[in-house]
Amino acid sequence: MELKVGKVNQTMELLPISVVGLGGWGKNVVRSFSQTRRAKLCVLCDENEEVIARQAVLYPYAATTTQYSEILAESNIHAVALVTPSPSHFNLAVQALNAGKHVFVEKPLSLTVGDAKELVALAEKKQRVVMVGHLLEYHPAVNLLKSLIQTGELGDIHYIYSHRLNLGVVRLEENALWSLAPHDISVVLYLLGKEPTHVTAVGQSYLNPGVEDVVFLNLRFGEEHMAQIHVSWLDPHKERKVVIVGSKRMAVFDDMHPSEKVRIFDKSANVKIGTANYVESITVRHGEIRSLIVPNQEPLLSETQHFVDCVLDGKTPRSDAHDGLRVVKILDAATRSLHQNGMPVEIL
Repeated sequence: MELKVGKVNQTMELLPISVVGLGGWGKNVVRSFSQTRRAKLCVLCDENEEVIARQAVLYPYAATTTQYSEILAESNIHAVALVTPSPSHFNLAVQALNAGKHVFVEKPLSLTVGDAKELVALAEKKQRVVMVGHLLEYHPAVNLLKSLIQTGELGDIHYIYSHRLNLGVVRLEENALWSLAPHDISVVLYLLGKEPTHVTAVGQSYLNPGVEDVVFLNLRFGEEHMAQIHVSWLDPHKERKVVIVGSKRMAVFDDMHPSEKVRIFDKSANVKIGTANYVESITVRHGEIRSLIVPNQEPLLSETQHFVDCVLDGKTPRSDAHDGLRVVKILDAATRSLHQNGMPVEIL
């Protein structure tokens, strides 16, 4: 079958794109690219014809196919968005890059460090944009936290912790670490602007042997910072929270709160130098709690807009292939720590 994809008027500066994988999260990515400025949604691709049919009703102007090879062969498609199962990310991305396409790929970039490094090198060789769907890096609340750190509003950052918890959805093959933690790992790296030196991870499988339902991941950033990430689909609470503790103030991003998503706690604890009595040397301060205004921007639309802008304007994405590699390196080290009962593993 030959795809009927119209030629793009280059003077309009549109990015012709195909979305591959339309089930689950994929339908949201399709919707977002259909609303993204300077993007032209050209082709919808999925192995399941019923899934394609449901999306084709919503986007009748887009061509459809069950064959990824047809998209690769179509010269009028300049970019692909891969919203497919994690094990397929590497092979599909390699094929797209070798076909000269720019690539938006959902997290994680790949399942091994070696594959992630290969994608970084191939993207640079082909001079194509590879952007990983680290969605929370484009959340306005996370960007607000980043500005609080950069302006010194919180003081020196001591530590960060995050919770990503719920009862379900239970995965049968991908554990909670690989399924849920990439979001929080990418946020921690983005906020601190550095990579950890060591990780430790402990978890447990309760529902399906060998597939951890709950994981506690600890990141050490030398002697200065640390972070803990708690992920689980076996928890009574639905919680999406990031807490930053600084020397001056503390900040909380609670994504489940209906209105006050980011709050600053004017609280701190400090040591008074030169005091003989240890108890008297510790001063604890309790101040006001402020709720900050978070811009009303959909993270997914900001993410897809960023991808299109980077491709058309020749810029490097915030969550580029290097960012994807950093996250995969941590996931890989955490997996090894899990298998060694929480032994520290160095990030190489």
